Amino acid sequence: MTAMEKVQPVVANHCAADLVQCFNRTFDTPYNTRLVGGGEEPIYLPADQDEQFHRIVFTHDYFASALHEIAHWCVAGDVRRQQVDYGYWYAPDGRSQEQQQEFEQVEIKPQAMEWIFSVACGYHFRVSADNLEAGLGASESFKANIYQQVLAYCQQGLPVRPQQFALALAKHYGVENPFAPHHYQLENL
Repeated sequence: MTAMEKVQPVVANHCAADLVQCFNRTFDTPYNTRLVGGGEEPIYLPADQDEQFHRIVFTHDYFASALHEIAHWCVAGDVRRQQVDYGYWYAPDGRSQEQQQEFEQVEIKPQAMEWIFSVACGYHFRVSADNLEAGLGASESFKANIYQQVLAYCQQGLPVRPQQFALALAKHYGVENPFAPHHYQLENL
């Protein structure tokens, strides 16, 4: 098998509405959570007196934004899912080197899950350093850590929610075994 045959082919058509449908069908009832597009900024909003569902809002209709926000939801535990944006800090674009390092540390698991979701739907994954203004791209160690986390998930399995979502995506897009380690290559990050 050549290196080109090892990587899952990219599916041509990707529509954020498909992600919304797939996510909501999978998690609407058991987790009272819906994926919603069209946001100016991504945000997680827990249910409240005005809205009965928890909402994962992704930016505009961006496919990658939806996958990334779903990954954050999959990482967040029960207590965090009761807080706006899971109660996490977020320093906007223009972070210092130290803030960027902290950002990269907390982004390893979500971005590893996002990569698996991307493979499950035949979509090209790109690491997000999310700090363009400071000119700090994703560090090589960050990429290596994401890669190692993906391999760990492939070998040990994902937690229940991301496993369910990856399988739902793979079924929808006709992708075979998104958990096979040969789909993931460090040099592709």
